[in-house]
Amino acid sequence: MSEIPSTVGEAELQAWVDGRLDAARRAHVDAWLEARPEEAERLSAYRAARDQLHAQYDAVLDEPVPAALLQRAGPGSGRWRAAAAVAGWIVLGAAVGGVAGWELRAERAGAPAAQSDMPILAHRAALAHATYAPEVRHPVEVGADQEPHLIAWLSKRLGGNVKAPQLGAEGLALVGGRLLPRDPGPVAQFMYQNAQGQRVTLYVRTEAPDQRETAFRYARDGNVRVFYWIDRKFGYALSSSDLERDELLRLANVVYRQLNP
Repeated sequence: MSEIPSTVGEAELQAWVDGRLDAARRAHVDAWLEARPEEAERLSAYRAARDQLHAQYDAVLDEPVPAALLQRAGPGSGRWRAAAAVAGWIVLGAAVGGVAGWELRAERAGAPAAQSDMPILAHRAALAHATYAPEVRHPVEVGADQEPHLIAWLSKRLGGNVKAPQLGAEGLALVGGRLLPRDPGPVAQFMYQNAQGQRVTLYVRTEAPDQRETAFRYARDGNVRVFYWIDRKFGYALSSSDLERDELLRLANVVYRQLNP
């Protein structure tokens, strides 16, 4: 059996994300990641983002090049100019799609302008939801059967009183939670599930002190809907790819009231 390398370069990690490694190297990287759960979570998030981008933009490759671009290339300008026009169309389509397709709009339930980093909160929450909500065997790090330990652990790591709302009256049972990496500090994620197997996640991160922006804002990243807000020390984001916007907003209000009795 080959020796597992003590270090793996970023280029090889990115090749692993893209599925460009041969079987032997992939096995090496798999073993390396197994001993480094934070790196494994980071790369899993990259894979989820890659899959979302492919789902969003692959269709652009099949679209015809606009006649205006082909005319600009000119009939006698050679094949390289036509190819350049095609390449320009693909890049343009991806760039425009990136802005329109992400759909992270300032749609909100009556609120002033958002903090400049609020879209980042929503996007990271959506990415974390897309990464872990589909998991069957390992959706959480600590299960609901250890809820007191989970709450104490996450509160200690985030440096504040973290709560897991009780959503049984809404038909959602706590599955458990996990700690996620973030710069400059860790993030908590709680996962809930209803009888139909639909899942909702609550993403919790610490914020700069003295912030009191409690108005809900709405974002949609791919098929993940998010309501997010900042309340004093914490930023919250409630995400679901199963619930419609109105139902998710109603649930966000329930969560908010429990966090602020």
